Amino acid sequence: MSQATSMYPSIELRSLDELWFQVAGTVCNLTCEHCFISCSPHNHSFEFLSFKDVETALQESVQHGVREYYFTGGEPFLNKSLRQMLKRTLEYGPATVLTNGTVLSRSWLNELYAAEQASRFSLEFRVSIDGPSPDINDPVRGAGTFEKAIQGVSLLCDAGFLPIVTMTQTWDDSDSLQILEDFRSVLKSHGCSRPRLKILPRLKIGAEENRTEGYQDTERITPEMMHDFDRNQLLCNHSRVVTNRGIFVCPILIESSDARMGETLGKSLQPFSMQHGACYTCYQYGTICSNTTLSPPERPTKS
Repeated sequence: MSQATSMYPSIELRSLDELWFQVAGTVCNLTCEHCFISCSPHNHSFEFLSFKDVETALQESVQHGVREYYFTGGEPFLNKSLRQMLKRTLEYGPATVLTNGTVLSRSWLNELYAAEQASRFSLEFRVSIDGPSPDINDPVRGAGTFEKAIQGVSLLCDAGFLPIVTMTQTWDDSDSLQILEDFRSVLKSHGCSRPRLKILPRLKIGAEENRTEGYQDTERITPEMMHDFDRNQLLCNHSRVVTNRGIFVCPILIESSDARMGETLGKSLQPFSMQHGACYTCYQYGTICSNTTLSPPERPTKS
């Protein structure tokens, strides 16, 4: 361990509760100006996972006690095997898809809703829309993306799902309550009778670092900060992510070489040094990537 690394606290993997799949790599149909891994139609630094990749990891996940699964990208629905992957995953546990909502198909969603109804596990969708209007969303996500994403939410609700809409905060804290109120109204007007909203902090890496600023040297976790801290609030405490380039500690840090933990799940269980600015954001806000910080908490399996 280098002297620089030893300055930062390390975190052990308490248990492998969540397994993520970087199923679309860094390929996305959008080029969002705040994307923390700079996904775009042309970013192939990480490629798609195959159905075999996912099935192999699912089989290995059983021995590690994984309880739920997440699919992210890029845009997961660009991977033509996603529906097959999700149907297989529902044989193992609850699944969540993180999508921008702009490429959804009614027939795909009807197929997946039928698969969820036939499973004892739930299928969640999280749709990224960064504000209740084009004026707030489109400057960071691209012209016309608000209307496309809202139509995607409508399709999800029509199919029987209750999507979670996540917003990366690009506004002042004082505006958050009004933003939430406005967004609830917008979602209800588009057929979503039970709006579920989650505000996310900015992660100042990737494209966001170019849009605004990167992390300062002072924005790091120190050993003292970890005294009496609930480590369950950190994703790296109970999760790993599968990519086409191996297993990484979390979906935020896949572009950091030191975050690659091994070739297989069994080789990725060692502690991780929390030396990144993004670790500081997770420390401040809790497990921002997963669904567990929703209030009230959502049940991961159907009754």
